[in-house]
Amino acid sequence: MLGNFEYCNPTKLYFGKKALNGLSGELEKYGKNVLLVYGGGSIKKNGIYDEVVKILSECGKTVREVSGVMPNPTYAKLLEGAKAAREFNADLILAVGGGSVCDYSKGVSVSAYCNEDVWEKYYERFEEPDCRIIPVGCVLTMVGTGSEMNGGSVITNTDKKMKVGQVFGENVFPKFAILDPEYTFTLPKYQMTAGFFDIMSHIMEQYFSGSDDNTSDYIMEGLMRSLIHSSRIAVADPLNYEARSNIMWTATWALNTLVAMGKETDWEVHMIGQAISAHTDATHGMTLAAVSLPYYKLIMPCGLDKFVRFAVNVWGVSVEGKTKEEIALDGLKEMEKWMREIGLVLNAKKLGVEPDMLGAIADSTLIMQGGYKVLTRADVIDILEESLNYE
Repeated sequence: MLGNFEYCNPTKLYFGKKALNGLSGELEKYGKNVLLVYGGGSIKKNGIYDEVVKILSECGKTVREVSGVMPNPTYAKLLEGAKAAREFNADLILAVGGGSVCDYSKGVSVSAYCNEDVWEKYYERFEEPDCRIIPVGCVLTMVGTGSEMNGGSVITNTDKKMKVGQVFGENVFPKFAILDPEYTFTLPKYQMTAGFFDIMSHIMEQYFSGSDDNTSDYIMEGLMRSLIHSSRIAVADPLNYEARSNIMWTATWALNTLVAMGKETDWEVHMIGQAISAHTDATHGMTLAAVSLPYYKLIMPCGLDKFVRFAVNVWGVSVEGKTKEEIALDGLKEMEKWMREIGLVLNAKKLGVEPDMLGAIADSTLIMQGGYKVLTRADVIDILEESLNYE
């Protein structure tokens, strides 16, 4: 049954070649001070930085930079950015980078004027901001997170060994986002394919919940088929514009909150994957890949009909002469073939996980309630152990 919901997504998108042409018009809506946020410097090597700075200069903006945002942004880095934004009296935060930079910028936007302990308020109590929020705009250079059109902000507390995602309401969503698929062309294959699986995981964690009679499930099946098709093309030819543009658009739809409407949603794969990253600093999408097959095999009996539907409608598995369990398992086998084909990591040991770390990772894993099975600590350890046994 489709649940009751309210839906609003206030983010304006500029999509396609030369989408950056939309930036100057957006900048006119905000004051003079722009906090420019980016990562390790790749945008300087590929020329995107120069393009953005030129537009900022032409628009008469005063710019202060916060650089060095890491793939798993830390709480210490968040506080650094919040201090910079507050002292600069930033009128706009412009995030130029991938999902981590966008996540970080939203975290900064709600932390700069927060008078409480930021970690406790947002990442332990999961409260909404009640302070001044600095508007955020995004220029996307990597696809995967959907952060360009949602309220998510994932931050790692290295002291607590916790990587936690807070999903803020629509007042924290980016006001605009620039999506030029060509900006993703220079991304290394490892990061590109990790992003592909982050997209897939976002869709699956919303798909594998609730009943089958939901319009969102039909949409998600189409999104997954599109991603599988285009990812194969992109791995063979990373400069294929059609494939990369379709993937970029799929990533946005996967987590812009639309397909979650009326569903409970799961998110346990993300919780385990984020716990791995908190202990190893491993690439996010790869941590999801490493635990997904063990997780879905574990919960499959609890949502068997949906796994059958997944096998048939997404992977084209034949049902003739098979039990439901066999059909469902064949679907997961087809998914594993695709994961191996595009070069994903299936063994958590390759991400820095050792057998003696499993208990600590389990302790860092938040247990969610929306999936087909609520995990125990022992379940989490079993999933991690099975991942360590993948070849």
